[in-house]
Amino acid sequence: MEIRQIQQEHYVTLSPVGDLDAHSSVHLDEKIQKLVEAGKVMIHVDFSEVTYISSAGLGVFISYLDEIASQGGQLVLSQLSDNIYDVFSILGLNKLDHLIILSPEEKEVATYFVQK
Repeated sequence: MEIRQIQQEHYVTLSPVGDLDAHSSVHLDEKIQKLVEAGKVMIHVDFSEVTYISSAGLGVFISYLDEIASQGGQLVLSQLSDNIYDVFSILGLNKLDHLIILSPEEKEVATYFVQK
């Protein structure tokens, strides 16, 4: 799986391409792990090119929430397709602290990373 990484002013954007399944989620997990280990805990994941997410893909995000929160970070997911957004909503993942899941229409990400 290709995962583009772009350093923004106050956060890092990861842009995975394709299906986020049991095989490809390992690559995303490694990317996030390296960011967290480096103290880069303001993380945005752009889903605009993700076509499918499995439970393994969902698990990647859930597994880092406590560690990101303990370091004062935030995980923001954007540009989810309607189907992927519905999966997060049905499972109640949109109600977890430190995991912000933007609606498919919402485009402004930077406001969630404004330095305090």
